Formats: sequence, C-alpha cells, structure tokens
Amino acid sequence: MFETLKPQPADKILALMQMFREDPRDNKIDLGVGVYKNAEGLTPVMRAIKAAEHKLWEEQTSKSYVGLAGDPAYSDAMIKLILGGVVARENIAAAATPGGTGAVRQAFEMIKMANPSAKVHVSDPTWPNHVSILKYVGIETITYRYFDRETRGVNFDGMIEDLKLAAKGDVILLHGCCHNPTGANLNEVQWHEVIALMNARGLIPMIDIAYQGFGDGLEEDAMGVRLVASSCPEVLIAASCSKNFGIYRERTGLLMALSQDAGAQALNQGTLAFLNRQNYSFPPDHGARLVTMILNDDALRADWAAELEEVRLGMLGLRTDLANELQRLSGSDRFSFLGLHRGMFSLLGTTPDLVEKMRVNNGIYMVGDSRMNIAGLNSATIPVLAKAIIDAGV
Repeated sequence: MFETLKPQPADKILALMQMFREDPRDNKIDLGVGVYKNAEGLTPVMRAIKAAEHKLWEEQTSKSYVGLAGDPAYSDAMIKLILGGVVARENIAAAATPGGTGAVRQAFEMIKMANPSAKVHVSDPTWPNHVSILKYVGIETITYRYFDRETRGVNFDGMIEDLKLAAKGDVILLHGCCHNPTGANLNEVQWHEVIALMNARGLIPMIDIAYQGFGDGLEEDAMGVRLVASSCPEVLIAASCSKNFGIYRERTGLLMALSQDAGAQALNQGTLAFLNRQNYSFPPDHGARLVTMILNDDALRADWAAELEEVRLGMLGLRTDLANELQRLSGSDRFSFLGLHRGMFSLLGTTPDLVEKMRVNNGIYMVGDSRMNIAGLNSATIPVLAKAIIDAGV
C-alpha cells in the first residue's frame, strides 16, 4: 500500500527553518518562522500563563474528557474577548479546536457540508496554509487582489473589483487584523465598504483572527471582526491563542459560527460538535483552560494584557527603527510602509532572487515571497538587515 504514496510539496517555512538550523554562520538572522521572539531571541512563557499553570496544578482534580466542543467556559471567554458583546451569545455556536489551524480546517469542512458548490475567495497573498487546506478538502479557491507591490499597502480598488465577481453563497476569507503575510490592513471605512458589498451580493464572510493585541491593541484589533459580526447575517470566525497568549505548542483555537437567526444556533452547534468528533473527538484542553482562567481572573487578565502591550509596543519600535535605518541608508522614504504595517509580519515586496541573495550573502532568512517576521529582530540585527536590504538592491 505505502508504495503508492507520492512525496508531498515541502512546507516552505519549515524547510527554511531547517536551512537556518544547518547554517553554521554566527551572524545569521531568522526572520522566517511566525513565532514572537524577545530581544534575546527567546519565545518566553508569559507571566500570566506561568501563574495560571501553577494555579491549575494546585487545583485541577481530573484529566477526564471535556465535551466534544470543549469547555463552554472557554468559548464564552473567547467570544467576549473577540466580539465584546456585539452579538448575542445565543446566536453563536462555538467549538474549541487544535489551534487556529484546526479552526480554519473545521470552518472549511463546515462550508463544504453546508454548500458543496461554494468557492472560497482569499487575498493575494494569504497565509499559505489557507490555500493548502482548501485544496486538500476539495474547495475551489479564487484569489482577490489585496497587496499593492508598489505602495506596499492595500490595493483596495482592486480588492473591491474582484469581490464584485464573487457569486452568491461564496465565502470571502478575511484577516481580522495584522494581515499575514503582508502586514497591510483595512481601515474602518474600508471594512464598512467590504461589509456592504458582501451583504449586497449574498456573500458569507469568514474571518481568521490570529494576532489580536499585536497590532493597535486588544480592542482596536477586534474592530473589523466586530463590524462584520454585527452587520452580516452569517459569519464564520477562526481564532487562535498561539500568539497573543504565547502558547504555540498547546494548540488552542476556537471556531465560531454566527447567525442573526437564533434558531440556527442549535444546528450549527451540533455540526461543530460532529466535525470535532470526526476529526479528533475531543479538542485539547490544557491551553484552553489556561486562557479561560486568565480571562476570568481580573489580576491574571491585567498582567496578561500588560505583557501583551509590552510585546506590541516592542514590535512597533522595531518597525520604526528599521524604517528609520533604511531611510538613513537609502536617502528615501520608500521603506516608510514598514512603520505603517501592523503585527508580526511585513512583506518587503521584493523578488525571490533578492531574498535568496540576502540569505547567501548575509545569512538573512525570510520566506521567498519576502515576508519578514519583525519580531525576529532586535537593536543589534536591525542595522545588519537594513544594510543587507540596500546592498541587495531592494
């Protein structure tokens, strides 16, 4: 049987990580993997997570199964964090998932169950795993223009033109904040225009929100998803706790299915439970329980929010410093977009050849499409990266 298997395409980011590990140079810089790192190059466990784990160790009395959809208290806490009460709880079905990727996968499975002919429209570019999973589950994917490689901002006119071609019942996949891989985001006016178009054409929004708190703040980063959730008849939301709680390996995510018809909630909830049962029975609980404890404890939540704000401001500082250094070296403002982007990533907007040139000549590791993980920088590596960018002819 196994002899019929064929090699699958290698994940470009994982392949890049392996190349970085094998590079003997001491001055190499890893800007590829999507993990937050502090100035020392470490991915620390957040203070509130440590405190919650200690408390859980003292208080937890069982490791028995949770329900198919996970602990309802986790769903309640995450719904409040993301939506802030803009949609009534009785209109929301929710299920815990193994990370944001699990939430995305289950959302695509639900789309295929509900409307097998639906197409999913994704931004150009989007997180590569969106496209990979869609292909695997057999859903047709269409790209809409999003990133303007001249301005390094959002090509909003192109985006709207392309979305006008979507058919009724199609799904529009949007990034809730901190767009991955570009770092370029919709503003509030643009969100309203996209919502009006989706409602007018009978399109279904699906939002992937993985970086709440990494952009402009916890509340500010939820602006887009809250506008969509409160304005559209049906919405899917895939959320991740990997980044903003720093629990990457705990695989902690949530999928929400919202409907303005409260009568649909029971069917939607049953469908989410069914999908969990088919794919992995019960979702992981450890990370979800830590998140629940933090969000429901005033002291833990305050400490978590304070540390998350330190992380956010640190990344903004790195963006500003890199943009300033590039301005100094180039004598131009053509890299000012770096200070306008938000989140962990920015798309430099250069060619794979120049990305490879920086890797070979300077030990700079970034994804071939020129996505940089800003959180992989520090004050010592910013001048090195800036010089490499200029020397490569970007």
